[in-house]
Amino acid sequence: MLGVETYVLRFWETQFALLKPKHTRTKHRFYQERDVAVLRVIKRLLHDEGFTIAGANKHIKEFGIDALMTGKPAAKHAAASSSSVERVATPEPSASDGTARRVLNEVRRDLETIHKILED
Repeated sequence: MLGVETYVLRFWETQFALLKPKHTRTKHRFYQERDVAVLRVIKRLLHDEGFTIAGANKHIKEFGIDALMTGKPAAKHAAASSSSVERVATPEPSASDGTARRVLNEVRRDLETIHKILED
């Protein structure tokens, strides 16, 4: 549904305190509608907007998860605070290699996530 592996979801649960899915009696995770919406915001911040996990947490605390889920943070306020938010340094892709750059950035982020999981 979200296009990320289950181990990534488990890792995000350890990194984002607001992500607490319910568990069934058999210990399976049960993601409610709000959990899925929160996961979409986290994925957008990490994969599409280039935030680090620390930067995404900071951004969520600054704007609130509800505002981010509805897309309501004011553009000028978001632009003003973006300098204080930690982001992954990536060069701007040109029009000719935009798709390739985006795919490579996603692969890099996935590898970084795997590396963090393996470190623990």
